[in-house]
Amino acid sequence: MAAELVCGALLSAFLQVAFERLASPQFLDFFRRRKLDEKLLANLNVMLHSINALADDAELKQFTDPHVKAWLFAVKEAVFDAEDLLGEIDYELTRCQVQAQSQPQTFTYKVSNFFNSTFTSFNKKIESEMKEVLEKLEYLAKQKGALGLKKGTYSGDGSGSKVPSSSLVVESVIYGRDADKDIIINWLTSETANPNQPSILSIVGMGGLGKTTLAQHVYNDPKIVDAKFDIKAWVCVSDHFHVLTVTRTILEAITNKKDDSGNLEMVHKKLKEKLSGRKFLLILDDVWNERPAEWEAVRTPLSYGALGSRILVTTRGEKVASNMRSEVHLLKQLREDECWKVFENHALKDGDLELNDDLMKVGRRIVEKCKGLPLALKTIGCLLRTKSSISDWKNILESYIWELPKEHSEIIPALFLSYRYLPSHLKRCFAYCALFPKDYQFVKEELVLMWMAQNFLQSPQQIRPLEEVGEEYFNNLLSRSFFQHSGAGRCFVMHDLLNDLAKYVCEDFCFRLKFDKGGCMPKTTRHFSFEFRDVRSFDGFGSLTDAKRLRSFLPLSRNWIFQWNFKISIHDLFSKIKFIRMLSLYGCSFLRKVPDSIGDLRHLQSLDLSLCDAIQKLPDSICFLYNLLILKLNHCLKLKKLPLNLHKLTKLGCLELNYCSKLEELPLNLDKLTKLRCLKFKGTRVSKMPMHFGEFKNLQVLSTFFVDRNSELSTKQLRGLGGLNLHGKLSINDVQNIFNPLDALEANMKDKPLVELKLKWKSDHIRDDPRKEQEVLQNLQPHKHLEHLSIWNYNGTEFPSWLFDNSLSNLVFLKLVDCKYCLCLPPLGILSCLKTLEIRGFDGIVSIGAEFYGSNSSFACLESLKFYNMKEWEEWECKTTSFPRLEWLHVDKCPKLKGTHLKKVVVSDELRISGNSIDTSPLETLHIHGGCDSLTIFGLDFFPKLRSLKLINCHDLRRISQESAHNHLKQLYVDDCPEFKSFMFPKSMQIMFPSLTLLHITKCPEVELFPDGGLPLNIKHISLSCLKLVGSLRENLDPNTCLERLSIEHLDEECFPDEVLLPRSLTSLQINSCRNLKKMHYRGICHLSSLILSNCPSLECLPTEGLPNSISSLTILGCPLLMERCQNRNGEDWGKIAHIQKLDVW
Repeated sequence: MAAELVCGALLSAFLQVAFERLASPQFLDFFRRRKLDEKLLANLNVMLHSINALADDAELKQFTDPHVKAWLFAVKEAVFDAEDLLGEIDYELTRCQVQAQSQPQTFTYKVSNFFNSTFTSFNKKIESEMKEVLEKLEYLAKQKGALGLKKGTYSGDGSGSKVPSSSLVVESVIYGRDADKDIIINWLTSETANPNQPSILSIVGMGGLGKTTLAQHVYNDPKIVDAKFDIKAWVCVSDHFHVLTVTRTILEAITNKKDDSGNLEMVHKKLKEKLSGRKFLLILDDVWNERPAEWEAVRTPLSYGALGSRILVTTRGEKVASNMRSEVHLLKQLREDECWKVFENHALKDGDLELNDDLMKVGRRIVEKCKGLPLALKTIGCLLRTKSSISDWKNILESYIWELPKEHSEIIPALFLSYRYLPSHLKRCFAYCALFPKDYQFVKEELVLMWMAQNFLQSPQQIRPLEEVGEEYFNNLLSRSFFQHSGAGRCFVMHDLLNDLAKYVCEDFCFRLKFDKGGCMPKTTRHFSFEFRDVRSFDGFGSLTDAKRLRSFLPLSRNWIFQWNFKISIHDLFSKIKFIRMLSLYGCSFLRKVPDSIGDLRHLQSLDLSLCDAIQKLPDSICFLYNLLILKLNHCLKLKKLPLNLHKLTKLGCLELNYCSKLEELPLNLDKLTKLRCLKFKGTRVSKMPMHFGEFKNLQVLSTFFVDRNSELSTKQLRGLGGLNLHGKLSINDVQNIFNPLDALEANMKDKPLVELKLKWKSDHIRDDPRKEQEVLQNLQPHKHLEHLSIWNYNGTEFPSWLFDNSLSNLVFLKLVDCKYCLCLPPLGILSCLKTLEIRGFDGIVSIGAEFYGSNSSFACLESLKFYNMKEWEEWECKTTSFPRLEWLHVDKCPKLKGTHLKKVVVSDELRISGNSIDTSPLETLHIHGGCDSLTIFGLDFFPKLRSLKLINCHDLRRISQESAHNHLKQLYVDDCPEFKSFMFPKSMQIMFPSLTLLHITKCPEVELFPDGGLPLNIKHISLSCLKLVGSLRENLDPNTCLERLSIEHLDEECFPDEVLLPRSLTSLQINSCRNLKKMHYRGICHLSSLILSNCPSLECLPTEGLPNSISSLTILGCPLLMERCQNRNGEDWGKIAHIQKLDVW
């Protein structure tokens, strides 16, 4: 068999950091000056290299020889101990350097003092521990003969061979599944009646066959759209099956909103109401549950759907399908020709049309070994795309990994081979992802920071920024199909089988709470994660503190849950996990004080205290964390200041302070953090840059830049800004302080590849020279690839040409705010990619005409348009060919606007179409807030696809008219229209608005009755401020109507609600701004599950009987009398609410 030519064992990657430190001249000098035994360093280096030479052979043999597996485990433990020991030395080295720099002495004396200091206890500790590690390694190395281990032909880490980038990340084509797809679609769209409603079909097949991909293609097929399902929903079930969780997830997928119900009966009721009489399509992806009783509990509310409802399931087990009483579609392996298409598609290098004959011959034999599994073909193809020689292909073909023992059969050999041939530095990065649960969506930038905190990113002599190295690693794994796009924005996921593989290769040292077998965490655990939803509060599981060598503590949040709580002492935790490298207490809402003992965590490289919103200050001891690379304090709302000595964290590369809303200034010496690459502090009260801002030579991400009042200092700082290679997002504030337009050029904005830029003048700045302001803005021209631009409080009369001459050809978002002296809008219609445009506070604009459009086909991609607070705006003329894709229009506080000529739609005494009309059907959202005072009748007929209509503060509006049924309107919102009296409909609202789910009528005193014929059947949420309307709800609701939520606002009543007042179907009640309300009736709320009380200053207490057990969610906001009684356990009403699961009192 040919020798394995792999890119290095996983263990080799961990050793790399040790090798770099041992080769460091600083380490050797440290030993000499401390009079430590230099031979220990040399011996450790030799011994680690000896172990490394055996690592590759051991990594492969561990699967067939349990003794080798045990040996490899012991080696990993010893290597981790060696790493920790070297980390101790590195910390001491950095500490001495920092202290030497802070002493007010001459450089010579500093160095002498630094090197000649004697630290007897530390020296003894280091020598003792190093000897202990050496003894372990020597013992293990001597066992190589007995175990038959040979030195490997390790070919390096593969960093010199960069993987070609590929655009084929999301599979738009599936090979060999056309027949399967047609069968499933025909089943879903057939009219065949099934007495066991709803009908269920399970796609059954082993992992890696492409069940989910097939289901996705079916779900998005046009034939499914034409089938006219009333409801479509996709739910990823995964292997964490719990009846309440799954049922609630289905409900949330259908409603597209979070549900906090903790009671299964309540969730069942809600889901039944949502589905009753409606034809639905539900995809249940990745189902594992084999217990029939649990499935029946989930199925019960699903049976109330209309005839024709369908459930499509993907699962690996036929038993799962059988227990669900499902029809089965067995998904088979791909045929040989189809396998070749998948393989070739991924194995071909960019630009190649086909493989040569030799590679094709070997490739076809490899394809046979993939046994028709698309995932295996894809990953092995991606691997071979990086191999150009026939010998490399043959080595993979002849690997005995294809013959793994049966006990490892859950790991597909092709996937393991792809992992096996990863460079060692990518192996450990991939393996670390075992901390993520299956289907967990992660963000690239966050994962890169995690790798950084574990010293996984290699950049010799720090030539390249670690973030750049991490992005390259990530893209390499992405191109090899170890990661894939999730379809949700910037997020990524791992396939379940690859998640299994990651867990498989690092099961010895990664532990996921509630996912991994065994109730206790092994003492050997190095990395630990848990989900908020699984552990809302720690109860002190002792095994956590048994893992004394823990390196990662990672809470993970999804499903809109953002808070958890400790019930064990954090001080005690810190005292046990001395070797922690990445510590995240993100969302630990009850953490009020960070203990001083945090300064003892010498190995800590990443600390995240974001959303710990009770913390007011950090202990000074945090400045002893000399190895810290990343510090995140986002949304620490009570944090007022940072420690003065933060500059001593000389390795700090990332500091995030976003939305620390009470933070007023950055520490004075922050500019000494010369390695800082990321500084974010938006949403704070900070208004000045650090004095010596120019010292931040390595800064790459900066949230905010303030131009100083001092012209000399501002010039210097702008020059410093100009020298930075920034990317991402940036806001430049106080632009009015740029007195010389040439200084704006110093910022060099044109060469910064930013994605988003905000330019802000102070709102109250005195207008000086409008021509100068225009020159300043001209000289702040951004990079051509900018996507988002906002300009605030600009006082020039015109905008520079770069805004509309196609210099910003990639701009998709533009916001212009309070540019009060601008007399006409620039031709923004020329911006061909623009999707969102917001124009606010242009006091100089009287009319908008042809100058706004710039060409015949203007605003080709614009989807959202908003005008706000245009005090003098009177006329708007729209060109015939403008806004072909407009979906959302918002006109707010434009009091003088007489005619809105949008697509020739004129708002005057009533809504009508004039002149050469254009189809208004694309418009889906229309909000009119103030202005248009002459509007008296609003005609809905001209907006046949409108989904949301808001009419607010239209003082002369009297009626809304509609001649025929409107099938699309879902939200109708009428607020503060004092003359509004009625709706003008020829038939009942049930017939006229079958899709309406939200009706809001508040502060319209002339409306006291609903239209005849009752309210729409699908109405779910109603907001009212008239007691007569509330009182008539029951008689206007059809028995089949399932109103769930009622909001009551601005009532003058002192006691509410009456027992017979509210509909029985109601589950949620919100009472808002009822200033005279003093008491509540118990019987009026006894059927609710959610209650919100806000801004009711006279409300004295809860009902004498307390709150019913059915209420699982209670929010009290802005009710000072009631809040005092409910705030804590000593409050008089605490006993009435103590049983409630979700309780928020503000």
